[in-house]
Formats: sequence, structure tokens, C-alpha cells
Amino acid sequence: MLYGEENKAKLRSMAFGYGSKEKGSVIPKYRLNEESIDPDAAKALIENQLLDEGNSRLNMATFCQTYMEKQAVELMAETLDKNAIDKSEYPQTAELENRCVNILARLWNAPKNSDYLGTSTVGSSEACMLAGMAMKFRWRDKAKKRGFDYKAKNPNLVMSSAYQVCWEKFCVYWDVDLRVVPVTKNNMTLDLDTVMDYVDEYTIGIVGIMGTTYTGEYDDIKALDELVRKYNDEHQGGHELVIHIDGASGGMFTPFTEPDLLWDFRLDNVVSISTSGHKYGLTYPGVGWVVWRSKEYLPSELIFEVSYLGGQMPTMAINFSRSASQIVGQYYNFLRFGRQGYSHIHLKTQEIATLIADRIEHTGLFELYNEGSRMPIVCYKLKENAKYKDGTEVVWNLYDLSDRLRMHGWQVPAYSLPDGAEEVTVQRVVCRADLTFNLAEAFVMDFRECLDDLKKAHVLCNEEKTGSYGYTH
Repeated sequence: MLYGEENKAKLRSMAFGYGSKEKGSVIPKYRLNEESIDPDAAKALIENQLLDEGNSRLNMATFCQTYMEKQAVELMAETLDKNAIDKSEYPQTAELENRCVNILARLWNAPKNSDYLGTSTVGSSEACMLAGMAMKFRWRDKAKKRGFDYKAKNPNLVMSSAYQVCWEKFCVYWDVDLRVVPVTKNNMTLDLDTVMDYVDEYTIGIVGIMGTTYTGEYDDIKALDELVRKYNDEHQGGHELVIHIDGASGGMFTPFTEPDLLWDFRLDNVVSISTSGHKYGLTYPGVGWVVWRSKEYLPSELIFEVSYLGGQMPTMAINFSRSASQIVGQYYNFLRFGRQGYSHIHLKTQEIATLIADRIEHTGLFELYNEGSRMPIVCYKLKENAKYKDGTEVVWNLYDLSDRLRMHGWQVPAYSLPDGAEEVTVQRVVCRADLTFNLAEAFVMDFRECLDDLKKAHVLCNEEKTGSYGYTH
């Protein structure tokens, strides 16, 4: 057969571009059509609207997955109509969610025989919100019991200035003061020398970050746990300090690449962990997870009981109705890849990141913040007074380089670092599972070509530019 069904569909779609009624009329953009139109025409018109967008596979800015296997996509398409919250109607979907929570709890070394619990969420932002609420409610309940005046001022939450914006949202939404420990040009992680200066009896917890949005680096959670242990020993019977781990990126990467690294529930003061399934969990955007080491750390007023297989099942998500497809996609990945598969994929991604970092460093123009040896992130800044190897002075900046790379289809963000290092501009290349060695080599070749083009450029557009350029999360 000359044309398969897929090609026939493409031809039908193209046909609506030439001489069709829809092609020759103005399509309403901000109000409903008066009449219905052909479904193929509607699809073609929207496809045409989306032509002027970047290729997601070439988007080096986002951690979010841009590829899943055909079988996973088919399963997710088949379950788009199922409402994940309706556990009595879709008990097997609820069972898959429960399996995912158990898999993650074991992956994060929850204590044996503990009454851990968790839930799926709409990305790690909702997971962070839930973890923050649990810390606030538990802090309030314990303050009440010991007669502490918890209403005298707002509670606070402590983290480094390299936090993701969801934490700022949490603090605004739930009347919590955000206490930010500034990073520095030489230390883009939580400053352990000063972090305890930000703690008082109104602190609901400290957030440790496994894979910062800006540079991909890890906070030293083991050392933080030791500081918190000492604080709690000194305040026995009074204020108790706890740690939440924002593992949006590292939570489903580190267990497979550095299984002996202590950052999870093996540390006594880590009470909850959140992650994005749609980052290194390898699922399309729309799913996150949060797990508590024990029911003790999730106040009962945040748990709502729903009917499940003739019994009761706890639910604690903020969002209500949403598709089950992302949960199904996550479970497919767990079942399909297993521990060995995830390890193989992540180690390969890490190897590609170090290759790209090596090629970028070899140009002699950049100073690396992250060379991909942990999280597969390559982050770099221009050297001061950077010069090409022939002595030609660099007169362009990283925003100009972002522009040139975009001409080749690559989306590579340039942005300023957070409070404490805001005068530094960096670029970041995120390596995901779908970045093959061949594609990485193509990126490196285009990168070098862009450097050569900028060397010869007569017009630069971003001489005064600061802030962010491109999507940085």
C-alpha cells in the first residue's frame, strides 16, 4: 500500500488548507463559531496555529519529559476519560495510585513497618503545597498543646534563595513568612553555616532541595539533618524542627544514580518528600507525588476518607477532578523499566550531560557551575574578559547566544541567579532521557557554530539585557 492510514490522515488534514471553505473564512478567535465545522478542518486549523512553536525535543530549558513510549501514550489516551478522584467508580486506578505511592516510599527508604502514606498530585507544585500545609498544621497543633502563643505572628518556612516559585505561592496562600537564606556566587546551595540563624519557634520546617531549578545542585541534606537533630535535642519538650525534601528533579533520579547518598527517609528528621513524576519519573507533564514517613506528620484534618472497594481510602489532594491518565502513565513506567531500567536511562542521561559539559568547557569561554556529574544539568557563565583562542575578545552575552541557538531550533535559557548572586547571568542545558548521543553531538556542533557566528557578528541585540530569557524550570 502506497499510503498507510497515518499518511492518509495527513493528506486529509492538508486538503483543508487549499481552497476549503474554512481556509477562505475568518475563524473566530475569542468567541464561539455560529456553526459547527468539520472535525478534520478543526484539527488542521489548530495544527496550523501551533506551527510557530518550538520543537519540544529541542527544548533544553525544561525538565519536563517530552517523550514517552507508544504503548504508554496509548494507555494514557485510553484512560483520559477516567476521573482519578472517583475511587469507587475506578477502583483499579486507585490501586495503581496506591502501588505508585508504595513504590516511591520504598525507593525513598521509608522505615520498615512504618505507617507511611502519600498521594499523587498535579505536578510537584501541588505536592509542595500539601507538604507545607502538613508542616504548618502540625506545628500549630503541637504549639497549642504546649500552650505556645502561635497566633502572635505568622509562622515561617526556611529555605535557600534557589527555591522554586511554588514555595513563594504556598507562603502567600497560607499566611506563612518565607525566610530565605541567600546563596552566593560560590555556593548555590543552602548555606549550612547560617541556616539556623533563620530558625525560631515559629518555624514550621526547613526545605532541602534535591536539584535546584537554577543550577541543578543538591543541598547537603545529611549535614542539615545533623543541625536539626542538635536543635531538637536542645529543645526537647518544646519546638520541634522538621525537614521537607523538595525532590522535584532529584527525587526520582538520585535513588538510581547514587543509591548510597543519604538524603531521604533514612535521615530521622526528613518527614516528607515531594517529586515530579513528569521530570525524571519519565512521565508526560501533569503528575507529582508526595509521601510522608508516618501518619504522625500529616495531621488528620488534612485527610478525607472516600469509599474504595467497599472500604475507606484516605485522600488529601488539593485538586479534585482530574484525569487518571498520568497516574496510569507513571505506573506503566515503573512496571516497564524497573530499577535496572531507570538506572540505565538516568546514567546514560548523566553521561550525555558530562559530554556536553566537556565540549562547552573546551571552548575556553565558559566557567561551569554544574558539569552534569550529579543531576544531568549543564550550567555555565561567561568567563570575565572572555576571549577566543585566537585572542579575539567576546563582546556578546549569553542572551545573544540564546538568540543564535534559537535560530537552530534549540531553546536554551539565559537568566540571572537568585538573591545573593543576582549579578551573575548563566545558561542552563537540561538533559532528559530522550536526548540521544547523536542529538547531543548535533547540539554541540550547533553550539560551536553559534560561537563562530557571534565572533563575526556586527549587530548584537541584548547589550543591556538582564533577568530571564526563556523558560527556566
